[in-house]
Amino acid sequence: MNISQEQWWQGAQEDENAVILDVRTEGECNEGIIPGAINIDIYKGQGFIYKLDELDKAKKYYVYCRSGARSGQACNIMQQMGFENAFNLSGGIMEWDGPVVSPEL
Repeated sequence: MNISQEQWWQGAQEDENAVILDVRTEGECNEGIIPGAINIDIYKGQGFIYKLDELDKAKKYYVYCRSGARSGQACNIMQQMGFENAFNLSGGIMEWDGPVVSPEL
């Protein structure tokens, strides 16, 4: 489900069990991430599916990528896998006005 930056960030902040999921490549993440994000690269194919399988399907996931396309795909995959709450950041990090931090090494 595509939602606006405001809805996306507000939802991620209000739910203490929310997970912010960055589906970009490691190289893209090194340019900066939204605080608290975990990275699972959608380009890893089956590896991406395996990583998703390890996640708690009951939690809410706030998903983003560079422009919103890959994270939209990720949300669709997650819904097919039984995740009930996967929210795509419309416009991705390119249009993001919120905080960005360096990933922890």
